[in-house]
Amino acid sequence: MIRAVIAGCGGYLPGAPVSNDALAAMHGLETSDAWIQARTGIRQRHLADAGATASDLGAIAAREALASAGIDAAEVDAVIVATSTPDSAFPATAVRIQAHLGIGHGFAFDVAAACTGFVYALSIADAMMRAGQAKTVLVIGTEIYSRILDWTDRSTCVLFGDGAGAVVLRATESAGGVADRGIISTHLHADGRQGGILHIEGGAGSTGGPGLLRMAGKEVFRHAVAKLAAVVDEALAANGLGHGDVRWLVPHQANIRIIDAMGRKLHLPPEQVVVTVDRHANTSAASIPLALVEAWRDGRIRRGDLVLMEAIGGGLTWGAALARF
Repeated sequence: MIRAVIAGCGGYLPGAPVSNDALAAMHGLETSDAWIQARTGIRQRHLADAGATASDLGAIAAREALASAGIDAAEVDAVIVATSTPDSAFPATAVRIQAHLGIGHGFAFDVAAACTGFVYALSIADAMMRAGQAKTVLVIGTEIYSRILDWTDRSTCVLFGDGAGAVVLRATESAGGVADRGIISTHLHADGRQGGILHIEGGAGSTGGPGLLRMAGKEVFRHAVAKLAAVVDEALAANGLGHGDVRWLVPHQANIRIIDAMGRKLHLPPEQVVVTVDRHANTSAASIPLALVEAWRDGRIRRGDLVLMEAIGGGLTWGAALARF
């Protein structure tokens, strides 16, 4: 059978880091570094310059991922981009990145699943590769959330940052066992009845353009802990695996309290949970690949490691992916 093997990773964070105190001063927020860190674990974030777009950030991350994999852009058959902050309604951000990279063949499209977008995009790429529709796929999460935040709402604007992360997937023949390299399985869910607790106001088809992000934080937290725990158990049970088989948990980087809760759920010590939320805040669809690339760069994730990725986002959407590196 065919497995989608992660051949390389890349990431990009724009500009210099902006501390909590600097952000508060910049926007006149009545908050503090201590307040933000205690509730979220966030110390800083990166904010894109006015002229930058999600495709600009995504292309930089994609180039690093290709270099990491030792693959030329000409070999890429497809570009799948997860984003909630596209450059435009169309062309898709994926098509724009394809152009940035000089790719004039194959196909490209965007996936809208908010913070779960990277897991959704990974699942789509995996299925298409198993079906023989592509051999080399770029999966990218790229976001410029600073454009959709209400800078007068301290409960939300301190939580997010801008950035992009990417992986290169290569179709590889495999026996299909849990010990073999590649994406083992993905598990996706959604419940549109809960869409109101985390959403962006308006859109091209309703108000004529997107508005600002709105979130009911306590409700999101409640759903996150329960739904992520369930989908993690689902992923492990589907493959006859236990908590002890997971070498690394690479969670969506939204809030340190949720991340810690998932680590405890898996009985994993903190050193086996990849945490980057403190340095780039919640970068939505970019957060899992950004965490992956950091652990890949510094040598924590090694060939043969079993990695569990999970996320929850507006929709509500949530999901998990198991991969052997």
